[in-house]
Order: sequence, then C-alpha cells, then structure tokens
Amino acid sequence: MDFAARYVALGDSFTEGLGDPDPSLPNGVRGWADLVARQLAEGNGSFGYANLAIRGRKLRQVMAEQVDAAVALQPTLVTLYAGANDIFRPKVDIDRLMEDYEAGIAKLSATGATLLLFTGFDARSSKVFGTMRGRTAIYNELVREIAEKHGALLVDYWRFGEYHDWHMWAEDRMHMSTAGHINMANRVLAVLEHEGSLEVPAPVSVPQPAKVAALRANARWAREHAAPWFVRRITGKSSGDGLSPRYPQLIEP
Repeated sequence: MDFAARYVALGDSFTEGLGDPDPSLPNGVRGWADLVARQLAEGNGSFGYANLAIRGRKLRQVMAEQVDAAVALQPTLVTLYAGANDIFRPKVDIDRLMEDYEAGIAKLSATGATLLLFTGFDARSSKVFGTMRGRTAIYNELVREIAEKHGALLVDYWRFGEYHDWHMWAEDRMHMSTAGHINMANRVLAVLEHEGSLEVPAPVSVPQPAKVAALRANARWAREHAAPWFVRRITGKSSGDGLSPRYPQLIEP
C-alpha cells in the first residue's frame, strides 16, 4: 500500500514499548509510539506506521540496524531515542558516541522527514540510576545541539517532572508503566502540535508499606530486575538478543 504519511519509530526499549504490556501485539508490548501512530492516523486514510525499535539496543546498534531501514521506508516523520543503554555501561565516550548519533541524524534529515528527538530522563529519584545524572546531562546538551543544527523537534524528557512519580514506572523501575507511556504519547503529540490527547489512568491508591515490607520489596526488585540488568551490562548480553522489530514494514496503525 502506498501511504501518503509514513511514521517510523526508532530506538530501544523506550520506543519498543516495554512496561506497557499487550500479549496480543508483536513482542507482547504496545507503548507510546503505537499510541501516537493511532492518533495521527485518525481521519487520515493513508497513514503508515513502522516500529524498528528493539529493547537493549545501544546507540551504535540503532544507527547501524535501523537508520538505513528507516530511510528505505521513505518516512515523513521519524522519532528516535537512543543512548540510555550506553550511558549506563561501565565505560562510555559520550562525545565520540554522539558523533555517530549525528551521522545517523544527518541521514534521516536528508529524507526531508520531520525528525523528533528525545533528551534523557533525569533519574534523580533513583538511588541506583541517579548516579548517571552527569553523563545524561552531557548527552542531553549534545542532543539539543544536534536537534538545533538539523532542524529536529525535541521532546525534553529531562524536564518532565511527572516522571518522578512512581505511578509512571513499571514494576522493574526501569521502563515506563502504561500510564507513563500514555503520558509520553501526549507529550509527543503536543510537540507535533496535534490536537487532542489521551486520558492518563489515575494512580491507584496504595497504602505505604511498613519498613520491613518495603525492604523486602526492594530486595525482590534487586533480585528479579536490577541484578539481571547489571549482569547483562557486564557480560555484554542484551534483553533484545534474538528479537525482531515489532513492525519492520509499514502497517495501518
């Protein structure tokens, strides 16, 4: 089918949709990009959507695997968020990394598509991930500079205070919850100046756990989520090993 408008989403777990489960969909997730695509498609009878993002992908992998594939789809809109999986590795040269990022952005910009980029989240609320705030701040300044240079739109995730509410995060405390994804879809639609928004589910009132219960919950999180995450980073393995993109070709959302 020849689509008049073509949206291609690139990146890692953030864009693949982790934290917003839907067993009926490819890879078992939905996510903000699906929601944005559906909103943009309303009233547009010729709208195509592809999502090439795969969880665990590092920035250079995204550039190598997804940019040329996106260009081949002749997009009119491209969203890209990549780099978080590099920032949290033991060692990273952010300046060199962002040279490759800009090269990918230049390729995408040459298509004439509208580009929309993201800054990284300010994880000051997390005792674990907050240690990387300095790296993320440097990454963000370089993203802002590249966005300005190439005329890209920017979703400034760093400044979104609502994400300091744990309601916006999934059980693994690493990926946005369903509410977080819906909220991000609204943020993206606002930057795209698209009328209308989605209703974000209200937080469920949960009694504050007793100190012992909270310690047990933290220990369970460390065992079930944090420890495997750290092991993957040390061993060079990825949660996305063996996975394919959810929508490698344009579909009607």
